[in-house]
Amino acid sequence: MRTERLVQRAWPLPLAWLVLQLLLLGLGLMSLTWNGVALVLYPLLPRPLGLRVGRAGIAWGYRLFWAVARASGLLHMDADALRALADERGLVIVANHPSLLDALMLVAQLPRSACVMKASLMRNPFLGPGARLARYIRNDSPRQMVHLAIDDLRGGGQLVMFPEGTRTTRAPLNSFQAGFALIARRAHVPVQTVFIDTTSPYLGKGWPLWRLPPLPIEFSVRLGRRFEPGANVAAAVQEIERYMATGVRPLPRDPDS
Repeated sequence: MRTERLVQRAWPLPLAWLVLQLLLLGLGLMSLTWNGVALVLYPLLPRPLGLRVGRAGIAWGYRLFWAVARASGLLHMDADALRALADERGLVIVANHPSLLDALMLVAQLPRSACVMKASLMRNPFLGPGARLARYIRNDSPRQMVHLAIDDLRGGGQLVMFPEGTRTTRAPLNSFQAGFALIARRAHVPVQTVFIDTTSPYLGKGWPLWRLPPLPIEFSVRLGRRFEPGANVAAAVQEIERYMATGVRPLPRDPDS
């Protein structure tokens, strides 16, 4: 976490709670608006152009959210380290997963990147059009997910994955799932590790949206080592999990626990 601290606005607590809820509401409305645009663009744009427009649109929207959040003085994200990866082609990016906001941090800075999404969300008329336009990876079945991810990486895309499978619930990390290493090996691309640090338990596992955390809420991103998965996928998963477990910073404690 940077030593430079964010200057917090002197919001009274009830007003701070309201502003934070408005930020989340604005994020939801922005998502719905973009999905409406994507619904129109999807059948009109050829696949390569639709993919670029879709991913750039999502990244731009998330950057706008973080800019507004920072201006509020309540929520700040420092992900400058990711700029070094933004133009790379064919890269699996794996990160720890302390918060619901993690994907928003990574995708905002990585306009080439795709995420794996539940097939039910991809089919949702309100949430799915943007992901379909961006050609995000469906998880209908493990086999199809792997094939779609490999094709995207070979086409120059990036894949953002959280190997824990869900937000972190135990220290230092949940056990890693093997999908990221299998995809990287079959696509012949490296795995770039990323550490997400936070001073706040906000939107971690079990934290409700309506609950006000200690303020300000700060996130930052560090780049870790890059790995070249070998033929032994299980060994690669264990090596990367051990490395990230030793480098991840402890989760902040719930002040009321």
